[in-house]
Amino acid sequence: VVTSLWFSNIELGILIGVAIIINLVAAALAGVTIPLMLKQFGIDPALSGGVLLTTVTDVVGFVAFLGFATLFIV
Repeated sequence: VVTSLWFSNIELGILIGVAIIINLVAAALAGVTIPLMLKQFGIDPALSGGVLLTTVTDVVGFVAFLGFATLFIV
């Protein structure tokens, strides 16, 4: 809705919404699997889990937004 009013472009709003949903799903999956994998390797998940989770969600969000922008807009 906001992008429709500011930029007169509904595709941009859909693009941002899809990228956010993908980023949320990836964050949830990574938030569950990263600590479990670190525990399997004998590493304390509290020490490095946050750093890895932040990196994964940043990369997925960046790739999702730019990837969908390339597919939808270009």
